[in-house]
Amino acid sequence: MANMKNRPQFAISERADNRVALSSADGARIELFVLADDIIRVLVLPHGELRGPRTWAIAPGQEDVPLEGRDRFDTSGFARTPFTLSGDAGRVVIETAQIRLTVALDGGFCSWQILRGGAWHHAMSDRKTQAYNFGWWDARVYHYVERKPGEMVVGLGERAGSLDRANQSYEMRNVDAMGYSARTTDPLYKHIPFYVTWQPETSTGFGLFYDTLADCRFDMGRELDNYHGHYRHFVAEHGDLDYYFIASPDTPLHAVRRFTWLTGRPAWMPKWGLGYSGSTMSYTDAPDAQTRMAEFIDRCREHDILCDSFHLSSGYTSIGGKRYVFNWNRDKFPDIDGFVASYLREGVRLCPNIKPCLLQDHPLFDAVASAGLLIAARDGEPAWVQFWDEVGAYLDFTNPRTIDWWKARVTDSLLKHGMTATWNDNNEFEIWSPDAIAHGFGQPFPAREAKVLQTQLMMRASRDAQREHAPDVRPFLVSRSGGVGMHRYVQTWSGDNYTSWDTLRFNLKMGLGLAMSGVSNSGHDIGGFAGPAPEPELLSRWVAFGIFLPRFSIHSWNDDGTVNEPWMYPEITQVIAGLIKLRYRLIPYLYELLWRSHQAYEPVLRPMFAEFPGDPLCLEDGDDMMLGSSMLVAPVVEAGHSERRVYLPMGARWASYWSGEVFDGGETITQPAPHDRPVMLIREGHVIPLNIAEQHFARPADERAFIALPCAGVGVARGECIEDDGESEAWRGGAQGRWNVVIESDAQSLRITIERHGAMPRLQDDVCVSVPASDMRHAICTTGNLIDDLVIDGWRHITLRLAT
Repeated sequence: MANMKNRPQFAISERADNRVALSSADGARIELFVLADDIIRVLVLPHGELRGPRTWAIAPGQEDVPLEGRDRFDTSGFARTPFTLSGDAGRVVIETAQIRLTVALDGGFCSWQILRGGAWHHAMSDRKTQAYNFGWWDARVYHYVERKPGEMVVGLGERAGSLDRANQSYEMRNVDAMGYSARTTDPLYKHIPFYVTWQPETSTGFGLFYDTLADCRFDMGRELDNYHGHYRHFVAEHGDLDYYFIASPDTPLHAVRRFTWLTGRPAWMPKWGLGYSGSTMSYTDAPDAQTRMAEFIDRCREHDILCDSFHLSSGYTSIGGKRYVFNWNRDKFPDIDGFVASYLREGVRLCPNIKPCLLQDHPLFDAVASAGLLIAARDGEPAWVQFWDEVGAYLDFTNPRTIDWWKARVTDSLLKHGMTATWNDNNEFEIWSPDAIAHGFGQPFPAREAKVLQTQLMMRASRDAQREHAPDVRPFLVSRSGGVGMHRYVQTWSGDNYTSWDTLRFNLKMGLGLAMSGVSNSGHDIGGFAGPAPEPELLSRWVAFGIFLPRFSIHSWNDDGTVNEPWMYPEITQVIAGLIKLRYRLIPYLYELLWRSHQAYEPVLRPMFAEFPGDPLCLEDGDDMMLGSSMLVAPVVEAGHSERRVYLPMGARWASYWSGEVFDGGETITQPAPHDRPVMLIREGHVIPLNIAEQHFARPADERAFIALPCAGVGVARGECIEDDGESEAWRGGAQGRWNVVIESDAQSLRITIERHGAMPRLQDDVCVSVPASDMRHAICTTGNLIDDLVIDGWRHITLRLAT
């Protein structure tokens, strides 16, 4: 094979449709796939053939991939894209409407340019000294690229530390990192080898996705080596160098949308998944667990805490002090059906914890091992691993018979009792032995080479069980671990965080990193899972942050045996109850944002720089975020603060949700931040849907209203809101409606148009549109009559009766 002195010399060996192949005399190949104007894929094969397995990541605009994976040469789902192929004796040039890729035939080095504003801008180049591994070093996969000064790097899923990954190093190897430091711990739970590079100087960026299931490492410039200049690199333990370059001119959000599209459509989950979800380890660990669970419902009713679901921790499966998946402890839960029914009567769904490892003394272990459903060693014995409580063995989800077994257990043990969801937990598949072999759908391979694939297939099997049991109901699933494509199946959270102010601050950045990696339906354990109990101030501030995230769950396993609950501290119980009611007020907006994620691949949470890449002050790594494109959220993440300084991006005015006061963009303001009023600002030109119905526990109500900041002069403010029954699959057949709100403004008037389209789940003819009280321009309703116009607490509430 080639060495460093004699690099492969490539020449074009094949062109067919969207593919160009380069080959060398010693058998090396580089396959180039033009998949769209803004996406080109590079597959480097040092020996001319694939070494890794099929892909389970690529599903362009689709809901899923074949169970056994997708052939890596399959280009279905991609439209044929025009491109030019040119070059000379030393290079090959591929050019689309947005990308110009130049490949040096001496060594196969790639250089990328992106078209923006009519000019080509250099984006990325392979390192000229040893970019790939053509048999020079070892069996691992390498990719080295040049690093430019001033670049920002975001993504790689949930990572500890700052949002900008530049100059840091990260390991992608899923582990159960209980009690992690949100500032420093690495690795964590998820395997998402995708990142976005943004170059502020040229307002140009790109995404890079490495399609690998292997443990891998990303160095974003922490490493220095004088022989090579400034560089960053990717190293995978095995497989192939198979990466996708996604052009992202003007905004880094484009790369996120396209990566999300590339890897599949986000799941459209039931609306109740946006409600408050109770959870704690202590209830199901208690000997009288069913009684303790009933007390939770009683306390919700007593304090008027709105609640839609409860995550049932694994104590319900215990025998003695250990946990056995799919086992029901009948001493703790003497009446399973009655228990489930008692929760459903109050409108609270149960989401039970399930784990993919059978302990060696599990009642079903011998039968499952004899059936060949476990990951096994080369000698046929179970591949033993350390798990919670005991040594055990993982189920092998690359075996179709295991999938069938799992679906049957999910159905018989949980769904038939009235459960409506599954909580897929402890599914990092920590398999390190080279002797552990996965079935591989009939093509066995070392299990450690595709651990995250087991995670993905586990959650898929759980989803399929739910679909088969209740085909007319949207599945709701949660998973702690996962990889690329997990957004097709589950809601997720950032794992077993540690209780501290530091965690509150850096969990915010973790959630943004996940959203910029294509995973928007996420959240955190509010109050912290492990460590000390949160003091009252920290708990209330954490709740005031958590209500803005798609997943909102208070969950804990505190060192002192206390339980994080809304009524944990009597002095702040009503503050927390009020914040939860604010959350429910915002659910129509959150539901619309998740619909846009499903339909248009839009990230729900956004870093400030991603929404405002042209504003230099938004490039700073702060503690603010955008919720969709319409609302700026500024949580308090430090103790002892009752105010919050907020920078307002240029180019728009901003209105305080609480006071209606309007501020110019490009300014830093100080806002009051009492515990019950988190800082929220509405962006000019945007309309946000709300639920203004009076809400009480177990008595859901829904009444749509809208809050807006119209344009100051001539302009148009817009907003939309999806409406359906919130739970069924009827939307697939068109049983879905929309509100469309448009406010056209000039110097004298506000022309308000409210339209309803499609199948609306409820009748509502009177609609309130609120604008800042300082805006007293004449209101005109173009689709009905104005029946009220009054000012309360800084807002002008304009009530319209729509024509029927």
